[in-house]
Amino acid sequence: MTDGAFVDEFFLDDDKIDIYLYSNTGTNTSLDNLDQLPIYTPGNAVVPLASIATINETVDTNTIRRVDGQRTVTLNIIPPDNVALETGVRIVKDDVIAHLRDRGNIPSDINVTISGASDQLDATRESLSGNYIVALVIIYLLLVAIFTHWGYPLLIMATIPLGVAGGIVGLWLFNLVGGFLPVIGLQEISQAFDMITMLGFLILMGTVVNNPILIVHQAMVNVRQTTMSAKQAMQNAVETRLRPIAMSTLTTICGLAPLVFLPGEGTELYRGVGIIVLFGLMGTALVTLTFLPALTLFFLEQRHTQEPE
Repeated sequence: MTDGAFVDEFFLDDDKIDIYLYSNTGTNTSLDNLDQLPIYTPGNAVVPLASIATINETVDTNTIRRVDGQRTVTLNIIPPDNVALETGVRIVKDDVIAHLRDRGNIPSDINVTISGASDQLDATRESLSGNYIVALVIIYLLLVAIFTHWGYPLLIMATIPLGVAGGIVGLWLFNLVGGFLPVIGLQEISQAFDMITMLGFLILMGTVVNNPILIVHQAMVNVRQTTMSAKQAMQNAVETRLRPIAMSTLTTICGLAPLVFLPGEGTELYRGVGIIVLFGLMGTALVTLTFLPALTLFFLEQRHTQEPE
């Protein structure tokens, strides 16, 4: 009557033409006359629609969508630009859906599924989790091949979780200081812990090991090629490698500083990566000059006492 009924199709040369059957009175039928429409029964009788159905006028969607046989309604939610996707998903789950279910506005027999960008977010999170593991394995095997030893790479990789902790603390400090900027008349700056920010940890894992490699390698050279004791070898390694470590750390920090501290077009997208890498490297530099030498010295002394006279 209105949209027509699909009857068949035929091909005219290379074009497929659909055939629809329409009613002559379908488009001219008013709501007042709808109950008088003729209905043909299986017994070849003609009865009005009002004799077999009750017509109620209501307001509803113009389309009926079903997924796996279930009536489905799709609600599109676009968070503001200043709200991260993870934050938006959490707000919808906790503050909207859970709140409506607690109040009884959403019955228990209605299933609510968050999809779209949320599904892509979950897939990206799972992919990143796998990438972290693969990156750790590759870094360790590469260090084993370089040092030809299974233990020394573990000393170097001990700085990775400390560097990650430095990045997390740096992100917290950045948001803490950025929240006080409006007090002195400046624009507030904040950075959410989103998926792009998490990419900074993947980059950080490959960069934080650079400075520890210098310390551990120099200490190994001192022990193997000289008559230094473990303590002297460690002190010499720190003294000789202090300048390269300081130069590499300072140049990286100065290079990332404009991305982190200077607001501008496009900086919001990759600022999180810069914060994680910048503060992670700063924390790793301190660990490389304090914790790592002590740990390496302990390992060298234990190895020296276990070696036969």
